[in-house]
Amino acid sequence: MNVLRFSDLIAEGKVQGQRVFIRADLNVPQDDEGRITEDTRIRASIPCIRMALDAGAAVMVTSHLGRPTEGEFKPEDSLAPVAARMGELLGREVPVAAHWVDGVDVRPGQLVLLENCRLNKGEKKNNEELAKKMAALCDVFVHDAFGTAHRAEASTYGIAQFAKTACAGPLLAAEIDAITKALNQPKRPLVAIVAGSKVSTKLTILQSLAKNVDQLIVGGGIANTFMLAAGLNIGKSLAEADLVGEAKAVIDAMKARGADVPIPVDVVVAKEFKADAAATVKAAADVGADEMILDIGPKTAQMLADQLKAAGTVVWNGPVGVFEFEAFENGTKTIARAIADSSAFSIAGGGDTLAAIAKYGIDKDVGYISTGGGAFLEVLEGKTLPAFEILQKRAAG
Repeated sequence: MNVLRFSDLIAEGKVQGQRVFIRADLNVPQDDEGRITEDTRIRASIPCIRMALDAGAAVMVTSHLGRPTEGEFKPEDSLAPVAARMGELLGREVPVAAHWVDGVDVRPGQLVLLENCRLNKGEKKNNEELAKKMAALCDVFVHDAFGTAHRAEASTYGIAQFAKTACAGPLLAAEIDAITKALNQPKRPLVAIVAGSKVSTKLTILQSLAKNVDQLIVGGGIANTFMLAAGLNIGKSLAEADLVGEAKAVIDAMKARGADVPIPVDVVVAKEFKADAAATVKAAADVGADEMILDIGPKTAQMLADQLKAAGTVVWNGPVGVFEFEAFENGTKTIARAIADSSAFSIAGGGDTLAAIAKYGIDKDVGYISTGGGAFLEVLEGKTLPAFEILQKRAAG
């Protein structure tokens, strides 16, 4: 993917003394008192900011936070807590500027955090006048927020359209490289794990991947629908019976290419959806009418682990069972460990997937952990993200 990179501009000496506008993703969770409860996104934004400051730029950074009403500032919508944490990480004061669209006073070597960009009227609808005003604030626009790359908004798309120079920051560039390596130029066999409660929410992803992958591992409620499609009884398990035809079509599309959707041979069932429910391992063909499948069984987990260890590339989106409950975590744990032990290049994304990676301590063993939930899913669907599209257009001149 041909985009201009911020690192290249710095290497060419084109950033010193310039006004640099960084669109970061600082949308962090906070408690009722406004305290930040998890700061991964702030920490992830620091390398790009440091690069700009070290290169002698005048640096402006903005992000959205929560879902504020455009044009109506409320204290809980402020980036002030983010500025405080960013200041701790950078070892310097980070001032916050409100009402910044018509002008920002920032000099080379200085850093200012521009208040929540979603407070600006026209942000979400990518208003052209707003985008042009933002673009006029800077010499270089740096998109470094993959989590927003699937949205065409004024601070993500419009500004990139009208800024003198528009480029990808280190975080966005790393996502582009990982996605290209995993989906466009994969080392085979390419194995994808797509799990979740509903086929309907990930049907287009399954259909898109079915054209490209060598193994398509399905898990959770999605696997139950595929088990129905394979003629198995799933008791009172979560499934979508009306999508059995679509599941069969995915299986057939894979078969036609000599590829495979492995159907579980054994499962872990319970009569209630509770952490302390009695868990029973059963052959996939023996699920009772009053039982629900809450995990894959040990034979299936081992079979899938062997496939993952032999893979060249692994794409992982979603745990394969109710891994939050100890009795039903073995499938996800086995798959996580297999990905960690595999020599394959692995890319993982999605909130539940990141929670599983953290739970089993394998973050250092996954090739790339994607920072964008919705954006990652849209990439798996085969969509071109607006952020990538506009940066490619600008790179092409």
